[in-house]
Amino acid sequence: MTPPPTTVTRRTNVLALHRLFLEQQIAAGKPAKGLDQAFAASLEISPSMWSQIKSARPIGDTLARQIERHARVDIGWLDAQHATEHPDPAEERFVALAREAWRAANARGKRELRLWLTQRASPARPQEASGAGPDAQAAATAAQRPGGGPRKAGK
Repeated sequence: MTPPPTTVTRRTNVLALHRLFLEQQIAAGKPAKGLDQAFAASLEISPSMWSQIKSARPIGDTLARQIERHARVDIGWLDAQHATEHPDPAEERFVALAREAWRAANARGKRELRLWLTQRASPARPQEASGAGPDAQAAATAAQRPGGGPRKAGK
């Protein structure tokens, strides 16, 4: 699997630093209001620049090193991928949806969900590698059923 571009990695990591800062400040009893501005000040950037970084502004090398210095992390930390302990809200929604689908599914549905996710988590998906379309994928799924053929009508 291809690593994400440096801009994506840096944004992900600076958002993780921001999340950690917020958790520490709230745990210390600070009110949530104004913490974005306090985080920006701790990095010696303007609140406006912090807002731009959160949404779309790329973090260049000079700014990345400045953030690392002020956040007291190793130089190059923003450029490396780190296992995140705090998934983002979109990931949380996806996991909740997947859990709901899993719990609502019968054994066949669970096998199909697992197969679907396994194919997409693999570096080269079989469907893409072989050029097979949805019909070939349905046939492969049917072949995995006991008996190997299509389901009978009425079942």
